[in-house]
Amino acid sequence: MSESPPVAGRVPDLGSLELLLAVARLGSLGRAARELGITQPAASGRLRAMERLLGVALVERSPRGSRLTPAGVLVTDWARRVVEAAEAFDAGVQALRGRRDSRLRVAASMTIAEYLLPGWLIALRSGRPDTAVSLFAGNTAAVAERVLAGAADLGFVEGPEVPAGLDGAVIGRDRLVVVAAPAHPWARRREPVGADELAATPLVLRERGSGTRAVLDAALPSPARPLLELASTTAVKAAVVSGAGPSVLSELAVGEELAGRRLVEIPLRGVPLRRDLRAVWPRGHRPAGPARDLLTLTRPTSTPPGASADPAQP
Repeated sequence: MSESPPVAGRVPDLGSLELLLAVARLGSLGRAARELGITQPAASGRLRAMERLLGVALVERSPRGSRLTPAGVLVTDWARRVVEAAEAFDAGVQALRGRRDSRLRVAASMTIAEYLLPGWLIALRSGRPDTAVSLFAGNTAAVAERVLAGAADLGFVEGPEVPAGLDGAVIGRDRLVVVAAPAHPWARRREPVGADELAATPLVLRERGSGTRAVLDAALPSPARPLLELASTTAVKAAVVSGAGPSVLSELAVGEELAGRRLVEIPLRGVPLRRDLRAVWPRGHRPAGPARDLLTLTRPTSTPPGASADPAQP
């Protein structure tokens, strides 16, 4: 037994059904066409195509107007139910979209969350004052997990590549710097620190899974040696300022400490410590609504000082 063709090929489209309802209500194909914003020839063609599809005559035309046939009366009653169902469907989708557009869930790695995202969110609020924003701040691995799980509409990460399962766009570039307290021996040395020495020196580090740690490990001949592993940039800075040891941090995070001489930048030789800053979202699902607007705000014209812009488009 052969299968029936899909119902979409056997049922008139919504536009044709709306035309039939307008003809029934107005008693004129010409007036129905004007109400729907189409020409009378287009309306006639649409009506003839509907009659051919259904195999019955729906409307009798005369100089006095257009009148439904008995079959047309039945079809019009069914058409009304279909159009009403479509209107209910549209209203439901509009409500869903309204709820979606009234909230924004953002996940961001620590450096971006602390030093870049606040400015972007202030700008977003000026354009979308009714959007409620929730922010999760964590390391790059945790941000990727939340975006993949659907717990965040948009993520921001730092690192050498886009996390698996996500699409992304480079929104800026950042430089990592080696810093130490003014009393540390490195603060008084004249020779730059090389890759081998940096790899051999115990450092105050972010935990594994952070973008900062990933970039540092990729730049060294062997993984960095942790003196301390701390879960936030603020904690790392406090430890370095107190003299615990040197660290590698984003220059976005240490600008005030360097300017106030609470930290000293240590010159490097042969250690590439630049990284991309990325917005990320689930693969195949481009940001929409407030997430799209926030992504637009991260473009070069709005990238805060300290992060160099990139022209990449999502």
